[in-house]
Amino acid sequence: MKNIFLSLPKIFLVCFSTATVFAQTNGTLPLKSIEAVYQVNEKEVAATLQFLASDALEGRETGQPGLVKAADYLEQFFKDNNVKPYFKSYRDTLSTFKETAFNVVGYLEGSDPVLKNEFILLSAHYDHIGITKKGVNGDFINNGANDDASGTTAVAEMAKYFSISKNNKRSILFVFFAGEEKGLLGSKHLTKKLKAQNFNLYTHFNIEMIGVPMKRDYLAYITGFDKSNMAAKINEYTGKKTIGFLPKEAEYQLFYRSDNFSFYDVFKVPCQSVSTFDFENFEFYHHVSDDFKAMDVPHMTSFIQELLPAVTQMANTASHEIIMLK
Repeated sequence: MKNIFLSLPKIFLVCFSTATVFAQTNGTLPLKSIEAVYQVNEKEVAATLQFLASDALEGRETGQPGLVKAADYLEQFFKDNNVKPYFKSYRDTLSTFKETAFNVVGYLEGSDPVLKNEFILLSAHYDHIGITKKGVNGDFINNGANDDASGTTAVAEMAKYFSISKNNKRSILFVFFAGEEKGLLGSKHLTKKLKAQNFNLYTHFNIEMIGVPMKRDYLAYITGFDKSNMAAKINEYTGKKTIGFLPKEAEYQLFYRSDNFSFYDVFKVPCQSVSTFDFENFEFYHHVSDDFKAMDVPHMTSFIQELLPAVTQMANTASHEIIMLK
């Protein structure tokens, strides 16, 4: 996550649960239930997260070889899971960065002949801040496990889920942004490019820093809570109090500090980020200790599992149920 403090002086489990979603014609009564049974595999979550946060990637700084290695991995992930490139290749070269860098963009076409012309966008930034000059106990690599290898892993798992389930009437764009830490450069570039192509965006769901749980009565919060009804709709879709309001989010205006804002600024549709970093549960923001061993992989696995009904509903509702409020 970019500059969120600017305003501040071996046992692997499979998460066995059922994601049950409903196709609705209105925002209240489910008319037809759709069973989307899928098991998010904790071992696979750990494998992706561990690679992206490994020392071999040298902190994934935009424009550096480590980020290219991460892009290679994510591109192969798309190929292995039959997620197609949206452009001629998966690599979308940034026009906003002086050196060569690229977003990684995948695409699954919707199954409905009409709704497939609309898109939901699921995203995370896969860059981080690289190598620091002043190390801590001999460690100079900012691995960025929470920020934002965790979100990148979640989006990758959602891409795998939709590829297997084929349960999306709308088309889905899966984006791993570069340049977020440099000033939202990847999302600014892609927003301009897609707008010029008359891209039909329904909603953008961005995932930021979900590597550790909060000690609250809800799973996560979204940025810009009161800008749309997204939080209420997600809770309706999951049947739980999945999303809550975090006062610190509003205080620090996190809505404007991640890649969702680039799309909101241009498309003026619900574009929000979801996070479990609450300023109390993780002390290693932009720090060399933001590494794999600090992450709670079971929490990440259950987080992805719980959000599956919500993203499935986003991809399938007959009408635009998620709307702007202000």
